[in-house]
Amino acid sequence: MAVAPYELVHQPREVVARVRARGRLVLSSPTINRGTAFTLAQREQLELTGLLPTGVSTLEGQVRRVWAQYLQQPSDLAKWVYLANLRDRNEVLFYRLLSEHLPEMLPVVYTPTVGTAIERFSHEFRRSRGVFLSVDHPDQVETALRNTGLGPDDVDLLVATDSEGILGIGDQGIGGIEISIGKLSVYTAAAGIHPRRVLPVVLDMGTDNLRLLNDSMYLGERHARVRDHRYDELIDAYVTACNKLFPNAMLHWEDFGTENARRILNKYSGVCCTFNDDMQGTAAVVLAAVFSAVRAAGSRLADQRIVIHGAGTAGLGIADMLRDQMIREGLSPAEATGRFYALAKQGLLVDDDPSLLDFQVPYARSRAEVAGWPAGAGGVGLATVVSRARPTILIGTSTQAGAFTESIVREMASFNARPIILPLSNPTSKAEALPQDLIHWTDGKVLTATGSPFEPVHYKGVAYQIAQSNNALVFPGLGLGVAVTKASRISEGMIAAAADAVAAMSDARTPGASLLPPMTVLRTASAAVAIAVAKAADAEGLARVELSNPVQQVYDAMWQPEYPRIEPIEA
Repeated sequence: MAVAPYELVHQPREVVARVRARGRLVLSSPTINRGTAFTLAQREQLELTGLLPTGVSTLEGQVRRVWAQYLQQPSDLAKWVYLANLRDRNEVLFYRLLSEHLPEMLPVVYTPTVGTAIERFSHEFRRSRGVFLSVDHPDQVETALRNTGLGPDDVDLLVATDSEGILGIGDQGIGGIEISIGKLSVYTAAAGIHPRRVLPVVLDMGTDNLRLLNDSMYLGERHARVRDHRYDELIDAYVTACNKLFPNAMLHWEDFGTENARRILNKYSGVCCTFNDDMQGTAAVVLAAVFSAVRAAGSRLADQRIVIHGAGTAGLGIADMLRDQMIREGLSPAEATGRFYALAKQGLLVDDDPSLLDFQVPYARSRAEVAGWPAGAGGVGLATVVSRARPTILIGTSTQAGAFTESIVREMASFNARPIILPLSNPTSKAEALPQDLIHWTDGKVLTATGSPFEPVHYKGVAYQIAQSNNALVFPGLGLGVAVTKASRISEGMIAAAADAVAAMSDARTPGASLLPPMTVLRTASAAVAIAVAKAADAEGLARVELSNPVQQVYDAMWQPEYPRIEPIEA
């Protein structure tokens, strides 16, 4: 077995790099390379003399240089490529830059720009990052994970995708690895999970994307997407191998198709530490916004009537989490479920509709209940549901631009002192309503959060800060809390604790205040979430390490993007 060029020794608040490599091998290793920041003494010890410019830079000076270079890039895709190249040559510098400019760079390293990078993956491929697992070779899964060289205590989390539901662009085959890489970049920048303690994974099931199948440059399995028993065999081989090789790691599922996402989460959530951000992360940040809104309205969640416009995986994942919280607040399961009115393409979900999916059935209203409600060709529509159900909360996950019309919004405001309206579909072109319209139509009474970022809205002398319901407020801190406690699984209580911690960072009772904290405090929010999650895991008996001082333990676990102390050792 080849000798590793370096070893990382993780100590509280410090990482030590024990370096065997010398010369150009040091400069080609992004974990230990610090470029012009190597001191003259380090250059001599590591045989770098003459291989770098004479001047010695500080990390701060390097950040200024690469920030200026970043700003010179002509497009968001060019900025993404620049950052990817920077990460490939100097990991610490990349994460230091990203952490200092996270609000500006989040749309580049993650959504939406990463979508373009994913589409062009096979053409722009430069350097392999992550693990590629094929549905045609399930017997190779454990071998592939072993080939990373990582041991049982070396991995905190893995982010895996099957690439079927990538952002808003659908099936992207093997290019989906970039969504896993981008997600892990946010985990590191926001929550300080060390970049060498995570693994991005793509589960290559083939693709139904004809553009990719007919592209001679495509790097994935060149056949239609597999949907039979072989799909489940690869998923099971992956989970089994991860549990065997990395028993303390969290398995994060990202951008799976609707039916598989829920099915996989239900299958494995009770047996290992697993998390689906599209379902649980989205629901948690919405729960945080709702927590904040109902407190500002002087109410409680158990008293709400909620309309979900868009009864897919995301919409009903939100409903599930809100319902579970209502039960914790004292409602019976039947009472809590009865608080929801869910609409899909066929209008209001009704129990005699044969097209209902399994996860939609619990939220279907009885046909007898809605017998007298006006209905059109598309079933009972949103305007009728709002008029008859008189909801206190209206949530949009439909991707139907403008679905929350002026008449619907004004009607909600007529029977709610503080209507809670959350148009969560993104991008902006698919938002159910724009925040400036909601504020004007309700005369400033609305409590709102959106899926896309919006500038403040000025109305009658008040600057209304618009909360962005961004999963990044939840999932990095959740992952950190799990890593600190080595939690055996993720419970509903842990996710609710994460949502409550986010909500506590904003006081929406102040006129114009946001329902959620801004992206500028993302690292602080991640720490607060991690502490809350760790405490919840400990209280529920899910922590596998003693939680003696959660604040200190979380603080110590947050890697700072600083150059490690170097200890040259003999090869």
